Amino acid sequence: MQNKKRVLITGGAGFLGSHLCDRFVEEGFEVICMDNLSTGSADNISHLIGNDNFTFINHDVTNYIHVGGDLDFILHFASPASPIDYLEMPIQTLKVGSLGTHKALGLAKAKDARFLLASTSEVYGDPLTHPQSETYWGNVNPIGFRGVYDEAKRFAEAMTMAYHRFHGVDTRIVRIFNTYGSRMRIHDGRALPTFMRQALRGNPLTVYGDGSQTRSFMYVDDLVEGVWRLSQTDHIHPINIGNPDEITILEFAKEIIELTGSESEITFEELPKDDPQVRQPDISRAKEVLDWEPQYDRKEGLKKTFDYFKKKALKEVSQ
Repeated sequence: MQNKKRVLITGGAGFLGSHLCDRFVEEGFEVICMDNLSTGSADNISHLIGNDNFTFINHDVTNYIHVGGDLDFILHFASPASPIDYLEMPIQTLKVGSLGTHKALGLAKAKDARFLLASTSEVYGDPLTHPQSETYWGNVNPIGFRGVYDEAKRFAEAMTMAYHRFHGVDTRIVRIFNTYGSRMRIHDGRALPTFMRQALRGNPLTVYGDGSQTRSFMYVDDLVEGVWRLSQTDHIHPINIGNPDEITILEFAKEIIELTGSESEITFEELPKDDPQVRQPDISRAKEVLDWEPQYDRKEGLKKTFDYFKKKALKEVSQ
């Protein structure tokens, strides 16, 4: 047991973080999950409580982080990630991207641990190139409402590379594109859970603008596999993990109506400011470096996600 590798996953009770906790436990790691539950949920990790290889620490990573003993990996996934969250918590979002990343990197330096930053496709902003490759620097409004999230992640990337170059910390950066699956909060404000909730209730599906803006949706199991592979490689530069299968939001809304068998109609509202018009990952680097590409098509992933919402979220939907 002394030789068992240990990983700290910040934001580990969140949607993505909890799935990563599962994966690292399965891979034989001792997993320390740290989360202040501001957007995460204890329900997401309840099945791991009592597992000898899992520990939960309720803590805000923008404060000093202490973890006793050795650490081999730190996965920094703590952050609000949906517009509804970071618009309600703009200061906290900036703090977890800056102070939280600083604290986590400091711990990685002290423990000589490999550090993996969860960045985002939002660093590309409303992109002027399509699809988006890791060499694109982005088109972000730093003082817009979305800037608190976009710039927090861009700063986190800069901090990560500074710690790598100046302190020699072993770092990785994953740029995550739109991801969906079980453990998403049905009220988290992103397109898929919002459409699912509205369809289950028989309410109109709300599409912003004319619905011509595009997104590329990836099933969570594909994301977990990509992050796992990145954590095991020596590649220090950012890597896009996403599904290049692009679709307009209007088409996506129609897919959800068909999937759920709902009689919901579609209504249109004003497009939020700085909302990206396109989003599609160039995953050439992930294919080359990680031998990774998505395995789940959208139809299969959406069916699994709908089954989750029906089983786990129907009570909340009816409230």
